[in-house]
This record gives sequence, C-alpha cells and structure tokens, in this order.
Amino acid sequence: MKRKYIIFLTFLILTIMLASFMKIGSILTALALPFTQNTVLTRPNQMETTAEKNFHQFKMKTIDGKVIDFSQFKGKKIVVLNTASKCGYTPQYADWEKFHQANKDIVILGFPANEFGGQEPGTNAEIATFCQKNYGVSFQMMEKVVVKGGEKCELYKWLSEKNQNGWNEKEPSWNFCKYVINEKGELVNFFASGIKPTSPEFIAALNK
Repeated sequence: MKRKYIIFLTFLILTIMLASFMKIGSILTALALPFTQNTVLTRPNQMETTAEKNFHQFKMKTIDGKVIDFSQFKGKKIVVLNTASKCGYTPQYADWEKFHQANKDIVILGFPANEFGGQEPGTNAEIATFCQKNYGVSFQMMEKVVVKGGEKCELYKWLSEKNQNGWNEKEPSWNFCKYVINEKGELVNFFASGIKPTSPEFIAALNK
C-alpha cells in the first residue's frame, strides 16, 4: 500500500513539473513572438525548381460558401493572409481594410485558420460577423482552412512547398503572415506577421 502511494505521489509530482515546464515554454514563446515575426523572403532571380502550377489554377470557397475561380485574378497582384479573431495581430484587419480601400487594384484574400494558439475557433458565419462588426472588412474573406502541417489545404501546400511553387518552403509562422502573388500567378514574397501594409519592405515588394 505504501509503495503504491509513493508511486502515485511521484507520478503526480512529475505531472505537475511537466505542466509547469510547458507553461513556462508557452510564456517564453509568447514573449519571443514579437521579435521573430519580421521575416521577409523574396523569390530568387534564378530558381532551382520549376513551379508545378500557378495561383490562377486554384478554385476555393469564400467564407459564405461561394466558389471563386482564381483565374479571374490574372493581371493583378494578390495578397494572401491567414487570419484569426483572437490574436494580438487581429487589429491588422483594420490595416488591411484601409489598404484595400486605397488599392482596389490589388486583391486581398483572408483565410481564417486555427493553427496558432487556437485563436480562430469560430465557424465561418461567426468569423464573417466578427470581421464586419469590429473592422468593417470588405476585402474577400475565404472559408476557414488549415494552413500549416500535414493537413494543410492544397493552396497552402502550394504556397509553402518548394516543389510546388518553385522556391519557397516557409509555412506561416503565426497568424497574419502574408504571401504575395504577382500578375502571372507566381509566388514572389513571404512576409511574417509583424510586417504591415505600411512597412517599407512590403511597399517596396509591391512596387517591383
């Protein structure tokens, strides 16, 4: 009986210690996040791999269930965002809405995703209501998808797998990462969460 009690007590202590370490790890990750979200990647002039397909070959559903054929975006620059409603970067909705209003010739597509901190738990309908009510979002919001890991949707596989897009292997590192597509449907830039539409790096990329 005494031995069972000691084993149980040891197990309980180890569990508490593990939980504490995990909590500390989460806190450290959160503290470090603002300093790790300024990555900027640009397509090299000479690519080692030829892209299998381009952006214009995709068809996906909007947040209200309508299918959009991305071939309609030929000749336009496109910004793809993975969004969330309960994130420190959520106020970027306002930044991107302002950018959208000033640059109607550039397409913005927002893809809600729940991979980072579980910060987008809502349904498509709940997300649409949140975006409209809090930020007056009028740029195109798409249906909720998976953007990272083995279950990521086909578009995000194309955006983050070199054998598909020709050069980039960077998955979203948190909510509100940006991929920029050129007029030909080619991936040309990745910007981490900390980069806003007013950031010099982003403006320079769009002006190329």
